[in-house]
Amino acid sequence: MEIDLLFKIAAIGILVAVLYQVLVRAGREDQAMMTTLAGLIIVLSMVIKEVSGLFDVVRTMFNL
Repeated sequence: MEIDLLFKIAAIGILVAVLYQVLVRAGREDQAMMTTLAGLIIVLSMVIKEVSGLFDVVRTMFNL
């Protein structure tokens, strides 16, 4: 796993947290929740790609 992935996830987390706070203070709780869900989906898609690569390596390693 590369350190770039961790930095990207941290950056997305910080950005989502700031946007969430701004939207909640503006009285737009629904949009704040959607922003949080969008950030979660983006991060999960990034992690799923890495896990898929890990499974491919394991499969290759054990000739499955």
